[in-house]
Amino acid sequence: MRYVQGGGLTDERRVFRETLRLEAAARFIQGDENAVIAHTLRVSVRSVQRWRKAWSQGGPRALASKGPASLPLLSDELFTVLEQELTKGPVAHGWPDQTWTLSRIKTLIGRRFHKSYTVQGVAALLKRHGWSCQVPARRAAECDEAAVAGWVKETWPQVEGPWRCSVPGSSSRTRPASR
Repeated sequence: MRYVQGGGLTDERRVFRETLRLEAAARFIQGDENAVIAHTLRVSVRSVQRWRKAWSQGGPRALASKGPASLPLLSDELFTVLEQELTKGPVAHGWPDQTWTLSRIKTLIGRRFHKSYTVQGVAALLKRHGWSCQVPARRAAECDEAAVAGWVKETWPQVEGPWRCSVPGSSSRTRPASR
């Protein structure tokens, strides 16, 4: 099952769900019906049906958590190294500007750690470790406001062209008076 956050369950959530399944197993032993168990545990009847089938075939051990669906490609130690590389900036790694993009980080991971991530995988990895998308909050220090204002006043009117003069009857929404 895929989750909106782009990852699997946290350890706490996995333990919580395992506790629910084991509580359902205790209710199976008591002979409770699936609908009653589902209502009490606030889960779907279909989930209880799947749990009962697994429990009948393998006992309570069949309801135990099997751990995360997959292990991350980068361990916490390697992610710490990645963070150090990211703080050096994109220019230090050969890019022409100071903007980290997901595709650049993906390339950096491939070059530095020889691991292959998708762009979406990089986004999930960064989000899992508390990183977020950042957009510059202010204009660049190199921006010359006077030059921009001069361009808007002098050059833009020439590029835009003269405004059309409106004369009575020139609008396409009005018809000339019929004679």
